[in-house]
Amino acid sequence: MDLSAKKFFKEILETPSPSGYEQPVQEIVRRYVVDFADDVRTDLHGNVIASCNTDAPLRVMFAGHSDQIGLIVSHINENGYIYTNTIGGWDPQQLIGQRMTIYTANGPVPAVIARKPIHLLDQEERKQVVKQKDLWLDIGAKDRDEAAKAVAIGDPVTLELGYQEMRNGLANSPGMDNKTGLWVAMEALRRAKQRGGLNVALYAVSTVQEEIGLRGAITSAYGVNPHVGVAIDVTHATDCPTIDKTQEGDVKLGGGPVIYRGPNMNPPVVDRLRAAAEAAEITVQWGASGRGTGTDANAIQLARGGVAAGLISVPNRYMHSAVEMISLDDIDRSADLLAEFALRIEADTDFTPR
Repeated sequence: MDLSAKKFFKEILETPSPSGYEQPVQEIVRRYVVDFADDVRTDLHGNVIASCNTDAPLRVMFAGHSDQIGLIVSHINENGYIYTNTIGGWDPQQLIGQRMTIYTANGPVPAVIARKPIHLLDQEERKQVVKQKDLWLDIGAKDRDEAAKAVAIGDPVTLELGYQEMRNGLANSPGMDNKTGLWVAMEALRRAKQRGGLNVALYAVSTVQEEIGLRGAITSAYGVNPHVGVAIDVTHATDCPTIDKTQEGDVKLGGGPVIYRGPNMNPPVVDRLRAAAEAAEITVQWGASGRGTGTDANAIQLARGGVAAGLISVPNRYMHSAVEMISLDDIDRSADLLAEFALRIEADTDFTPR
């Protein structure tokens, strides 16, 4: 991973993008890809679409979603405490005791989210799982008037953002789901363009609103109208305690990208991803899903008259938490794999299952 690519990765992780509020991170994406893409545009939904070799008749789309889970301000009470609704799927236990940031028209406002101390919980309360509606944000305001001058209903909220590298090439940050997939999509486009020899029109899309229903993939796939579409998302790493590998598979950080098989995935696409990995000597892992996945691959497959879809996943420990952990080698190999995949497609390749 070169220095500019790594800088881009850190920058998008440290930039907020709750679903529906992806504009700050999309500006960073546009600024990065303009140096190598033939064309960069943003559609009315907010998807950023970078492309190369667009005169070629066969269209290939890589999609990684830019949005992350978050909260949205819904109420300010008389004492200045702030209540929220969720954006995306949260385990409320992950929120207790976290530093948060509210993004307002006047800039970011620091906040904390907690509950009363254990000393003050009675025996019944200690047994109960906390509900999100019973948690509040504290910005240190004296009353509602002071809080309302700083924060407005509808302002988005994230966990305090930050990037931290660890041993063995691992890193953690909120929003690895799915800034990793966004990064891989753009890097795959850059690497394919850099190597030269593309026979297809290649589109890399930073999609929006995946966490609330794959919404950006639906609209961008309709607009691009690809013949082939590969989504890049995260999947659960199972190399930590308490996860049942018999149901979730054997997936390790640092074990390479995960290629998925199942009804959501076009068999010729899967075969070509396998062949690309072998040709580039990239170690991969395998995953399976017996239904439409909860990823952009689902929306892409069903776009218009149907798309030959694939799914590459980055192993992720502790998904939807403040400490989502990935391997930097895994995302680097994922970008190389997809660049190789794109470069090996001929202009007349038929992806119809036989």
